[in-house]
Amino acid sequence: MKTKKSIIAIKEQRAAYVFLIPALLGLSFITYIPLMAAFGVGLTDLSVSHFFPNSPAPEFIGFSNYREIFTNPMIDFGSSIIITVYFALFAVVSSVIYSMIIAMLLNRKMPGRGFFRSVFYIPYILPAAAIMIGWSFLLDPTNGIVNAILRQLGLQPSLFFSSSTTVIPTIVLIAVWTSGNLIVIFLAGLQNVPRVYQEAAEIDGANYLQRLRHITIPCMTPIIFYNLLMSLVVNIQVVIPALSITKGGPGRSSMFMTFLMYNEGFRGGRLGRASAIAFVFFVIAAILAAVLFLTSKSWIFYEGGDDKK
Repeated sequence: MKTKKSIIAIKEQRAAYVFLIPALLGLSFITYIPLMAAFGVGLTDLSVSHFFPNSPAPEFIGFSNYREIFTNPMIDFGSSIIITVYFALFAVVSSVIYSMIIAMLLNRKMPGRGFFRSVFYIPYILPAAAIMIGWSFLLDPTNGIVNAILRQLGLQPSLFFSSSTTVIPTIVLIAVWTSGNLIVIFLAGLQNVPRVYQEAAEIDGANYLQRLRHITIPCMTPIIFYNLLMSLVVNIQVVIPALSITKGGPGRSSMFMTFLMYNEGFRGGRLGRASAIAFVFFVIAAILAAVLFLTSKSWIFYEGGDDKK
């Protein structure tokens, strides 16, 4: 009997390895190999000129590119890191809170619920560049409709994209507006919160806020973690606002790491330096994701599981 079970287990393991092959190949050729290639290219002085006929081969220069990006004031990589991390954290927290609130509202029985769900999801599927350009017209400091409304209300108009103090909050607001995918995921999670818990709490006299705090949110913590992680991955790679509207400005207030990488590689032709920026960018993103994973054990609740294990 044991021999028969062991044979079945071996066959299951072999089948599992076979089905994992496509995923492993995808990770290798799309993630790990390009990552190592970026690190290797960052150790050379590779530039666009090296691809021209009869041009010399790129030279190995060690960690010179890595030192250059941190010490050259013209690059100012440190401020790009701060700007990117600030935007990512601001956008992640705002998007998750906004999406959770909207999902809870859309989860209630109300007329036209399907219509409103579509309205909040549509911004997510629109082209990102078109969204930014459209908002740039609406938020134009001089002729934008938003400032026109503010003036009619007797409020002070804002510079939005044209001010170093408001450009990041403006981009964050647009990122929050386009977080329809998070709303859909939260809706699915809310519909899976056990109704029996809610009914038991109602019988015990718990009000809405008490049920939200002690039942809904704990049951939603795995979904919250997933949305935090996905939102972090998306927002830390922000580049469309700088490419389509701000060009890294005003000044360098929206010089995200991805846009700096684009400037060095595609506009400046310094592929070695751009690869060094890309590898450091990956390390920073990995650190933020690792912090999220490490802290998640203290606040995620899995129904039917032992949290102490």
